[in-house]
Amino acid sequence: MKAAAVQLNSTADVGANRSTADRLTRAAAADGADLVLLPEKWNVLGTSADLRNGAEKLDGASVTWAREIASELGIELVAGSIVERVDGQQKLFNTSVHIGSDGDLKAVYRKIHMFDVEVDGQVYRESEAQQAGEEIVDSRTADGIKLGMSICYDLRFPELYRILAIRGIRVIVVPAAFTLATTRDHWEPLLRARAIENQVYVIAANQIGTHPPDHRSGGRSMIVDPWGLVLATAVDQETYVVAELDFGRQDQIRQDLPALAHRREVAYSWPLARLGE
Repeated sequence: MKAAAVQLNSTADVGANRSTADRLTRAAAADGADLVLLPEKWNVLGTSADLRNGAEKLDGASVTWAREIASELGIELVAGSIVERVDGQQKLFNTSVHIGSDGDLKAVYRKIHMFDVEVDGQVYRESEAQQAGEEIVDSRTADGIKLGMSICYDLRFPELYRILAIRGIRVIVVPAAFTLATTRDHWEPLLRARAIENQVYVIAANQIGTHPPDHRSGGRSMIVDPWGLVLATAVDQETYVVAELDFGRQDQIRQDLPALAHRREVAYSWPLARLGE
C-alpha cells in the first residue's frame, strides 16, 4: 500500500480550501497513493465564528465531495476532520471520516481530547465551542488493513494508541493542526514514539502557515514506519508526501521484537489518584 499525507494552509475560505484539497488529493492519487489523509479542519480553519459558520453535517458539502473523489479515484480517503454540526447538540464536534474506495462512509471518529491549553502566549479553548467524543474508533480498508483513527491533540495520550494497537491496527492516522511551537519541539518525537511503542505505521497530515485570527501551524507532515523511521516529511508549503507501507516489514519487526506480545495485563492496574493529589 502507498499512503499520502496532504498538507494544507486552510482558512475561513471554504471554497478555496476544498479546491486545494481536491488538487492535492488528485496529485497524490496520480503519484500512486492508495490511502490519502487530509489534515484537521481541512475545510475551514479560523475564528470560533468561522468554525461555526463552516460547520456541516455528515451529509454536507465537504463529506459529499470526499465521498465522490474517493470513488472517482478509487482511493481510501481519511478526510482529516471537519467541524461537524449534529442535530440536537448545542456544541460542535471535531470529526474525522474514513471513506472507502467505493465512496461509502466506513468510519466516523469524533475527537476525544479537547485542546484547552496555552502555547507560546496563545490561549486555545477548544471545549468552549466543541464537544468531546466518547468512542475509540477503528476502521478497515477494502483489502483488509485495519486503520486507527485519531486527531491532533489525541497524539499526547498514548493509552488511546495502545488500545488501537491491541485491536490489531496496522496504520494510525493523525490529521492535525499542531501549533508552530509544538510542531517544532514535540511533533516528530511524539509521532515516532507512537509508531515505535505500538509497532504501527503512522500517517500524520498537519496544517501549515497562518490561520485566522492569528494562529500558526507548523507543517512537517510525515509518514513514520513501525521501527520509528521517518519515511517522508513535507516541506513548508501546501503539498503532499507519499511513502510505501511494507506490511511484511511490519510483521518482521513484531516477530523480532515482540513487545506487544510481551504485555503483562495481570501486572497492570489503573491508578485511582488524580494528577496533583
